[in-house]
Amino acid sequence: MKTLIIASNNAHKIEEIKDILKEFPLRIISQSEAGINMDVVEDKDTFLGNAHKKAFELYEALSEEEKAESFVLSDDSGLAVDYLDGAPGVYSARYAGEGHNDAENNEKLLRELSSVKEEARTAQFVSAIVFLGNEVDIRVEGYAKGRILQELTGSGGFGYDPLFYSFDLHKTFGEASSEEKNAVSHRANALMKLKEELRKIEDRFGV
Repeated sequence: MKTLIIASNNAHKIEEIKDILKEFPLRIISQSEAGINMDVVEDKDTFLGNAHKKAFELYEALSEEEKAESFVLSDDSGLAVDYLDGAPGVYSARYAGEGHNDAENNEKLLRELSSVKEEARTAQFVSAIVFLGNEVDIRVEGYAKGRILQELTGSGGFGYDPLFYSFDLHKTFGEASSEEKNAVSHRANALMKLKEELRKIEDRFGV
């Protein structure tokens, strides 16, 4: 059985990936479980660019023996607001500046949209996922579509969730349970696309 190393130590993210990819004979572990301690600078201008850079650098950190028995998976995600030409985009986590928190990012977004009518506040969460291995380079993106409300609604989730009204759920991600959000989330949609691609190369996973 080959190993899939996730370029993350986020336990929730890794459990979600394990659950969606459970049909494949892969041992899924975090990068710390693989003994890799690295922090890749995300300096690309697209989500796919950042995801590929993280996956590539993690794969290159493996020994030749490890490369033969491993795959790596990386993701990058964020919010893209149509009226703002896709901002905050790859800067979603630091929209209000380095060292600022979710509340300050939300405050800036509300300021930027303060004069924008409801119908023009459409947005989407984007998740880009890259799966790399020997002669394997799979890149997929998933989306969750909605609009930005004029005030925070709901106390769940994180980041922009209380401002993002999901067209699928008819409520904000901040009002949704984790199960509801995960069923329609951008990462879940990207992982479902990845699963379809992995079925095409399943013979490479071993048993």
